[in-house]
This record gives sequence, C-alpha cells and structure tokens, in this order.
Amino acid sequence: MLPTIRITARIERWLVAGAFIIARGTKTYVDVVVVEVNDGVHIGRGEATPIYYKGETAESAVAAIEALDLDIDRETLQSRLPAGAARNALDYAFWDLAARQQGKPVWQLAGLPAPQPLATAMTVSLGTPEKMEADARALSAQFGLLKLKLSGEGDGERVAAVRRGAPTARLIVDANESWTGRDVAAEAASLLPYGVELIEQPVEAGEDHLLDGVHSPIPLAADESCQDRDDLARCKGRYAAINIKLDKAGGLTEALALKAEAVAMGFEIMVGCMLSTSLGLAPAFLVAQGAKWVDLDGALLLAKDRVDGFKVEGGVITPPPTLI
Repeated sequence: MLPTIRITARIERWLVAGAFIIARGTKTYVDVVVVEVNDGVHIGRGEATPIYYKGETAESAVAAIEALDLDIDRETLQSRLPAGAARNALDYAFWDLAARQQGKPVWQLAGLPAPQPLATAMTVSLGTPEKMEADARALSAQFGLLKLKLSGEGDGERVAAVRRGAPTARLIVDANESWTGRDVAAEAASLLPYGVELIEQPVEAGEDHLLDGVHSPIPLAADESCQDRDDLARCKGRYAAINIKLDKAGGLTEALALKAEAVAMGFEIMVGCMLSTSLGLAPAFLVAQGAKWVDLDGALLLAKDRVDGFKVEGGVITPPPTLI
C-alpha cells in the first residue's frame, strides 16, 4: 500500500525583468505552478510553467493535479497525466520527496553522476537591430553564449547587429517557427558570416515535412516539434538536435529517458526552459549535464528569484544542494 500523502498545488506570479519578447508576443510576468507532496514528515517541491502554445494555463494545470486520486506515486503518475506542466511539477515533487526521505540528493537517486556548474546561454529578446545590439553588448560582458530571438523579417540585420555588439560571443538563434514558407537553407546560409552555430525551430510544429531534403549549413534543432520520445522518429533526418524542456516532456523522469533515446539515435542535445524560478530549473539542470547547448536562463530573466536560487558568475550557473 502506498503511504498516505497530501498533494497541494498553487499558482505563483513572478515579474520579468523588463519584458521578454519573442515572435509570438511579449511577457512581463510568468505564472508558475508550485506543487508540494507531504508525507507527514517530509515535503517535496516541484515547479512548472504551463506551455501556452499547447493551450495550458496555470489554472488548468492546478485543476489536473487536484483531480488526481491520492493513490499515486512517481511511477504511476507517468500514465495518469499527459506530458505537460502539471506532470512536470508533480514528477519533481515526488523526486524531491524521495530524496528527503532517503537523505540523498535527487541526482544520486536518479543514478546520475554528481552535477557540475554549467555555462548557460542568455536570451537577447526580439527587438530592433539597434536594441538587440545594445543588449548583446551588455550581456556579453558576463555570458559567452547568447540566444537571439528572431521573427522571420529582418533577421539578418538583427544577427549582424548582435555580432557587432558581441564580437566574441557564441551565438544561437531561435526562429520560433517564423521561417515557415521561407527557403530555410538560404536563410541559414545568410547567417553563416556571423558564426551562428544552431537554429531552433525554423518551421511550424507539424510542418516538419517542409525540411525534407533541406541541407542547412547550420544545424537545426527541434523545439516545439519535439515534446517527448514519441516525436523523435518524426524529427530524425530533419533536425540535427532536439531541445529538451521539462515542461514539454512532463518531468525529469521522461526528460532523462528522452535524452538517452535521442543520444542513441544520433541527435545533439540542447536543454532549455520556460520562464521560471530556480525551483523549476533544478531538474533541467540535471538533464543538461553533458548537453552541447545549455539554455537555462529562465530565472535570470526574472526581476527576482527565490531566496534559495541558482548562483550565476561569469555566465556559469550553480544550484544550491537543496534543489538538486
């Protein structure tokens, strides 16, 4: 018989530092779902950010969690909730609870090597070339890897401006599906002079067949097109890399399995995040160990983070032991 547990879920709103701007719109705050699993002695915590383009809301995630019976654990959860924010938050809460019950860190329970600090990308929000150049110049003083948000129109000018502002930084770009209907290979070729090393999600999810026969001179990564393991077969041959996000995959359990299967299939790995606090980033940090590209700046983009949050120095993030 499973031990008696109490599951609670709540919504927290965190302000963004300024504004976070991508092709789909602007965000000045993020609503996250925080889950606590209490066995009467120990409390495990997890956090997730609803995937807005999948129609998720913080309210719908909380409702999904509250609708669950209490006879549930991390293993049965995988089939009781679909991939998404609700399962992500609850999955890590169960991992965290087990870690506290056994007096071991989550990474050890998961059979992972001791995690090391990671250099993360920092996002340059979509804007005019002049604004993006200024932002890149400021950010490159601390971060050696910058991720540019693009929109399909004027992308070459934006990337050129960022390169002027950050002449030595590594660059990756996120098209956010905005190259649908464009010559992807030609668009990619136009960015070669600026040293761009990865292009995320050039076409709309579900339109991945548009990449059949496309020979991009810069590797393409699937973001919206790769949610969990079920999507890997469709991405094979069309994308060189996948971007693993735990809110998409539905938690640390699935994300670790997704990473292992993707590596076995020959994909390069990127680990990203939604806007979130450090509590939401904690499991992603474990998945990101050994990834070629790490984009875990979700908490760095907020006006403030949790007191027990990640530390960042020289573009390198380090979590407190209490989170992992």
